Amino acid sequence: MASYYVNDDAQANGDHEVHVSTCSYFPSNRTYLGDFNGCAPAVVEAKKKWSQSNGCYWCCRPCHTT
Repeated sequence: MASYYVNDDAQANGDHEVHVSTCSYFPSNRTYLGDFNGCAPAVVEAKKKWSQSNGCYWCCRPCHTT
């Protein structure tokens, strides 16, 4: 399991990215989502706060959308 967080600051396109705590691009302004076995349930949890959420390209690539 890994600890997941969502960036409270939106990207230029409006997305709030989900990151694992060990990501090189781990945001300083973030909300803890919980511990999950993968990025998909973390993104579902993030969408409860930010409907436009997806996975970080670098640490949550299976959940990253363009």
